[in-house]
Amino acid sequence: MSASELRPDDRAPNLWLSGEVIIGDVQIGANVVIEGPARIGDGAVIEHGALIGKRPALAPHSSAGDGDSDDNGTVIGEGATICAGAIIFAGARIGAGAIIGDQSHVRERTVIGERTVLGRGSAVGADAHVGDRVRIQTGAWLTSGIIIGDDVFIGPGVTSMNDNTMARLEPGGELPAPTVGRAARIGGGVLLTPGVKVGEEAFVGAGALVSRDVGARERVFGVPARVVGEVGAEELLDRWRPPPA
Repeated sequence: MSASELRPDDRAPNLWLSGEVIIGDVQIGANVVIEGPARIGDGAVIEHGALIGKRPALAPHSSAGDGDSDDNGTVIGEGATICAGAIIFAGARIGAGAIIGDQSHVRERTVIGERTVLGRGSAVGADAHVGDRVRIQTGAWLTSGIIIGDDVFIGPGVTSMNDNTMARLEPGGELPAPTVGRAARIGGGVLLTPGVKVGEEAFVGAGALVSRDVGARERVFGVPARVVGEVGAEELLDRWRPPPA
């Protein structure tokens, strides 16, 4: 997109739009850019300096796909908040009531679930799926293709990976992203290596290196992570909050 394709819009100070943009009853701060196609639901808040619908700039050797978004464009759900300086790439879908923190970014075709919170400066790669009511703390990196179940906790500085070859992937090779099951808890500074699976209600202690699968309700610590016990019934999510209807 060139600067000449942008058009000013008087709904907010220094608001610029391009393409087809449908905006509901939305609160918009200053210096916001929205590139269509995009839909912003009623009650959403777009804070100062946010960019919605950004097209990715991909290197010739990138394995992140062709950068195309889906046919529906970028979607910001009702009541969602896009905080100051955040970037939402083309084709991403942000669920109702979600909060995308200051200076964080969500890559193309990624889905962020309802009422999920993405902490300040955190980033989610392309083609990822993050469930509902997930809490992601400051400075986390969720790699492209990762799958995060509902009600997961991701601590600050968590890093996930999807390339065992470290940029020596054969043409057409797959990038195995981690999977994290419902209500699992991942402590601060944890490293999730390519393709690992963390089971439902598992507990991964801070600073652990997860290099093999973690079973449901297993409690793991260390480098590499080892099983040290089981998550007790008194800690299970459904004890603290009934499951959604």
